[in-house]
Amino acid sequence: LPMNGPGRTTNGNRHRSEIRGTARPKGAGGPAVPVKLKAAVADFDQAGWGIGRAIDGDPATAWGIHPAEGDSHRAIFEFEQPAGFAAGTELTVELDQLHGGGHLIGRFRLSATAAAFPLNDDSKPLPSALTDLMAVPPEWRSPSRRADLARLILERRLERELAVLPPPSRVYCGTNRFAADGSFRPATVPRAVHVLTRGEITKPGKLAFPGAVAAVPGLRGRFEFSTGEADDEGRRRAALAEWLTDPANPLTWRVIVNRVWHYHFGKGIVETPNDFGKMGGLPSHPELLDWLAVEFRDGGGSLKRLHRLIVTSAAYRRGGRHDPAAEASDAGNRLLWRSNRGRLDAESVRDAVLLASGRLAETMYGPPVMHFLMSPGVHVTPVADYERFDVDRPESRRRSVYRYVFRTRPDPLLEALDCPDASQSAPVRTDSVSALQALALWNNKFILRHAEHLAALAAASPDRDDPLRFVALRVLCRPPTERERAEWSAYVGRHGLANLCRVLFNSSEFLFVE
Repeated sequence: LPMNGPGRTTNGNRHRSEIRGTARPKGAGGPAVPVKLKAAVADFDQAGWGIGRAIDGDPATAWGIHPAEGDSHRAIFEFEQPAGFAAGTELTVELDQLHGGGHLIGRFRLSATAAAFPLNDDSKPLPSALTDLMAVPPEWRSPSRRADLARLILERRLERELAVLPPPSRVYCGTNRFAADGSFRPATVPRAVHVLTRGEITKPGKLAFPGAVAAVPGLRGRFEFSTGEADDEGRRRAALAEWLTDPANPLTWRVIVNRVWHYHFGKGIVETPNDFGKMGGLPSHPELLDWLAVEFRDGGGSLKRLHRLIVTSAAYRRGGRHDPAAEASDAGNRLLWRSNRGRLDAESVRDAVLLASGRLAETMYGPPVMHFLMSPGVHVTPVADYERFDVDRPESRRRSVYRYVFRTRPDPLLEALDCPDASQSAPVRTDSVSALQALALWNNKFILRHAEHLAALAAASPDRDDPLRFVALRVLCRPPTERERAEWSAYVGRHGLANLCRVLFNSSEFLFVE
């Protein structure tokens, strides 16, 4: 049919409002007897427009097939009681088509059977592709037809097995294959994109074709496809992946190793991890960057191997001792004559507090957890209340990597510790030291409560006779000095052990990595 579907509407769909049947003795002129239908199954149901709506007695509902208009479809309707006559039966079938917009059937075929069997999900009509393959005698089926038949049978079996599983959890993803909602119709091919004249959307110019950065030497900027592949979204994505991972690509391997170096040393060989162009920083060790990129590429792209290579290097294991002569020529330590003293990032501070207090949950995987109470807001954006959230709830013990990030309402503690705005790209985090951070680490209820947990842990430990040693080992990873023991004992006598834990959580030795 013109619209590539069994119906005559613009997308080939059609709607069956109601189906009715009557029966009379064959050749007789007597009145027809209504045939009541009690069940129906179909090979495909449009979401919200299932086959049951064709026999529900409501003319406002109907059976639809969107978005599978391009296939043939079958439905089976079961009589409530036998409708045959001894001398033969003449059946009359009426198809109501009451929906506008041209939702009329274009071509159909009817058949009837006297076989008695109840309708259920297993008796659904086979897809047309499967019946077409089965119509060919086995001895005449080519290898490709046998493979197609096996695949379709496997898919049908998998559908039955999946149907008995519990409902799936919600997953957020991007796709153009989904059941349409209302009048919206998913695109089957990528939309055309035009180069805009002077950037004006009302002035489309030449058609843009799939490709990547044309300025990269040694690689083609425009992807090449065989006939029909250019409109295949999956093939386009595969072409981009192949371009990115091409061994001759000078960008990918350098960018990755530079980013890993950045997280180990606090600063990349190129200081701008997101910008390797002329507006970005110059590499401090260009030969080292090239060598690491080749090692990573030729080593199979193993990040574990790259991490091991970096952390076992002399540069990474270098001490932090000051050298006046080196400082005079390289005050910023770009040449790495000593180790950089770095502060724990915001999430690591939170996790370190949980670990020290014995409250860190090491459970892996699972959905994100909210460390706030959410309630409806005045407008669309809800309210995230961090203050009323109980920090002793089980979800509060999960590592920070599993926290639910509310972009417009950040966690006050993590925000004070330079956790970047989640609504923007942050290739490099700011690293500040401010009075606001000290106040947050002293007064935030998360820190207060876990200082109490650490004090309680010290009181219940086998080392409870020496709580100062216990908390020092948990927080600073070393025993206290004699001077610290004397000063801490006096402080605990005045303010209690929990307050000493607050002091240690606020100390530079806890927050900074030497």
